[in-house]
Amino acid sequence: MIKHEIFEKNSIVLLIGILIVVSIGGLIEIAPLFYLESTIEKVKGMRPYSPLELAGRNIYIREGCTSCHSQMIRSLRDEVERYGPYSLAAESMYDHPFVWGSKRTGPDLARVGGKYSDEWHTEHLLNPRGIVPESIMPGYPFLLETPLRYKDMKDHLISNRMVGVPYTDEMIETAIEDVRAQVDPDADTDGLLTRYPKAQVRDFDGNPAVLSEMDALIAYLQMLGTLVDFSAYKADGPNLR
Repeated sequence: MIKHEIFEKNSIVLLIGILIVVSIGGLIEIAPLFYLESTIEKVKGMRPYSPLELAGRNIYIREGCTSCHSQMIRSLRDEVERYGPYSLAAESMYDHPFVWGSKRTGPDLARVGGKYSDEWHTEHLLNPRGIVPESIMPGYPFLLETPLRYKDMKDHLISNRMVGVPYTDEMIETAIEDVRAQVDPDADTDGLLTRYPKAQVRDFDGNPAVLSEMDALIAYLQMLGTLVDFSAYKADGPNLR
């Protein structure tokens, strides 16, 4: 029979015992991280953001959209039924910083891509209450009038590559051309679509005369949740390889 009296009556011994047990448990959890290349299972379909989508994501963060919208669907029945398949870790693997959010004044946007038309997003950003009367979201009409700054897009891709996003030299060299090509339906987009499969090509804000911040933001919103093929899920669990 193990005697516990020495621990129960001596707080210093108890503290030392706790530290030893916690240290052993911590080492068991941490040790595998030293030899695992990644703790995130790669999922078919995931890719780095196209330059236009990345520019839109930067605007999304700049305007504080993460304060009211989350991008994290939990594996709870009510969340899945309302928003769609629960979020996978791989869907955030190229996010720096991540935009999971912690508050939902507005709905979760992890699966908003393709849910609404470009016209809906444009009108909603111009005048939210014109689309949703009870909305408290501010309008962003200036996005439609502000030309997108993208001459430094190569630097954005280089910065992301420094923190692990697998942008290739080719992706970096063609970054500026790819921004223009993604909003021009008449452009030669073969290279763009090879580099960024499933990239959506069109004028997003309804004003082809100006490559605007609205174009970039809508391009980003329209790709959210569209890269992973969730039909690969089986009834007994996911099969994403």
